[in-house]
Amino acid sequence: MSPRQSRFLAPAVAVTAVAALSLVPTATTALTRTSVQDQAAGGTAPCAKPTEQESDSSQKYELTSGDLERSYVLRLPENYDRRADWPLIVAYHGRGSTGVEVEGYSELSDLPAVVAYPDGAIGTGSGYRKAWQGAPYEAPGVDDVAFTRDLLAAIEADHCIDTSRVYATGKSNGAGLTALLACQLPNTFAAIAPVAPALYPGARVGCEEAPPTPILEIHGVADATIPYAGDADRDLPAIPEWVQGWADHNGCTASTTRTNRDIETTRWTGCDQDAEVAHVAVDGGGHVWPGGDIYSGGGHVTHTIESATVIWDFFCRHRLTSEG
Repeated sequence: MSPRQSRFLAPAVAVTAVAALSLVPTATTALTRTSVQDQAAGGTAPCAKPTEQESDSSQKYELTSGDLERSYVLRLPENYDRRADWPLIVAYHGRGSTGVEVEGYSELSDLPAVVAYPDGAIGTGSGYRKAWQGAPYEAPGVDDVAFTRDLLAAIEADHCIDTSRVYATGKSNGAGLTALLACQLPNTFAAIAPVAPALYPGARVGCEEAPPTPILEIHGVADATIPYAGDADRDLPAIPEWVQGWADHNGCTASTTRTNRDIETTRWTGCDQDAEVAHVAVDGGGHVWPGGDIYSGGGHVTHTIESATVIWDFFCRHRLTSEG
């Protein structure tokens, strides 16, 4: 194993001092309805795939994957029928949550994009809680990588999607799945943005051979559920080391750090295939979706940033290319 691979898969270690991490929201990344209208007027052809779902609405769908009936909520943006090249974001909930709940607190449905909110299968452990592949409590025998492949095929078959601008985000266990997808479905997602990811060993399978992937990670430094400093007993890596491992994996050569109030943002550039890596750490932040106005987990919620805004700004910088 090379030194780069060893660092990329390093187990959790104690971190005794953590610097506060920050990103300053700008007017260019604000979520506005006019941004949707401006993009719709950009001269692209109208959507030629008719759907009974109305623009600016959310609707539940079902599909069969791996002999299981799975479900997801699909959000179509305002003026959806006026464009043939919409970006697609897939947002995965945390353990015990649902796609509907993620839509409620994330504000992703305000973005000028089609957004899918899939539901996990019932996992193991206490309670009747939905979960995703890659964690010790995953549903036995359920292949969420294959489900994601089927989900994308179903959405792209019936909706006007720009397949070079397909992205994944999620929280906690769902965020861990996005990391696994970057490794297991290469050249599918143009970028991923895990928030407070549960990075169990099962979410890190195959990452040594994965191509460079743009990654934005957001995490609360005071997260008591998925500790920022890692958890050796659960084989969870320290978040700064995991992010640095991806920067090394992507061949990044430079990093810069900016601080604003309780937010510190580090960005790695000069990466292979322009696969930049970014990390946003919230000083005092809990196991939450930063910026959310609706409950998303335990601990402090900052409003210095809006996660949806930061994620969209990152996604907009990346798309798949023929070389990628």
